[in-house]
Amino acid sequence: MISFYKTGDDGLTSIEAAENGCWISVTAPTQEEIDRIITEFELDAGFVRSSLDEEESSRIETEEDQTLIIVDYAVAETDNQNAISYYTMPMGIILTPDYVFTISLRENIIIREMCGGQIKNLRTQLKTQFVLNILLRIAMKFLAYLKQIDKLTNFTEKQLQKSMKNKELIQMLDLQKSLVYFSTSLKSNEVTLEKILRGRIIKLYEDDQDLLEDVLTEVKQAIEMAGIYSSILSGMTDTFASVISNNLNIVMKRLTVITILMAIPTIVFSFYGMNVPDLPMCYTWFAVGLSVAATLGTWFMLKKTEK
Repeated sequence: MISFYKTGDDGLTSIEAAENGCWISVTAPTQEEIDRIITEFELDAGFVRSSLDEEESSRIETEEDQTLIIVDYAVAETDNQNAISYYTMPMGIILTPDYVFTISLRENIIIREMCGGQIKNLRTQLKTQFVLNILLRIAMKFLAYLKQIDKLTNFTEKQLQKSMKNKELIQMLDLQKSLVYFSTSLKSNEVTLEKILRGRIIKLYEDDQDLLEDVLTEVKQAIEMAGIYSSILSGMTDTFASVISNNLNIVMKRLTVITILMAIPTIVFSFYGMNVPDLPMCYTWFAVGLSVAATLGTWFMLKKTEK
């Protein structure tokens, strides 16, 4: 889908066709739409393909009068079992003399919030500032999702304290994997932002430089948070794996004790149930008493060894 937006007196509004100084949003485009933007706006075909590559890493590149910025943004999805998964996806931003393009393989929350007016101070005519506001929103979304992961980790920890099932442990492993994705993407974004900060590829004014420094601060904070949460999750996962194994050993031990105690009367009555003459004390009360005494004695010995 191709949409056109421009900042006017009423803020960011949708327009019917491209105008000088507008923002062109390309989301989940068809092949026909890809060919259209390449032909109509003379975009570099390689830039467009890179923006739609799911495996593309964050970077900045310039070609003649066009500049490509690829950044990773955070994604949170809920599956059919209401389990939340977190991962990252790349989004391409192409700057031309007349327009700003955002190209993404899927619809994402950043574009939705921009189109819905949830991001303030967006001015499409100021292309560099517009791009930096997008980058700031991406960094803030990483921080928001990291806080969600922290809350989900605490909830899962409480569930693990009461459960020996693998569901919660698998959930923690998924969260740990998500933090690895976040950390890797954030570090790549940081490198890209530092290249922009040097001002060699994109000209930065004083206000732009201050805004970019704010973006870098948010990204570095997110990197630090992802590292801390990842370390906590790693240690917690190992600990609870040991706890689950230990709980299982305790259960198996109790079952073994019960099995041993139940086997003693069986052995005694097996002797007295055989057709063997001259067994001592061939009375029912003696066999019962012997079984009870042997069982209690064995239980006492096993109880003593636990201490």
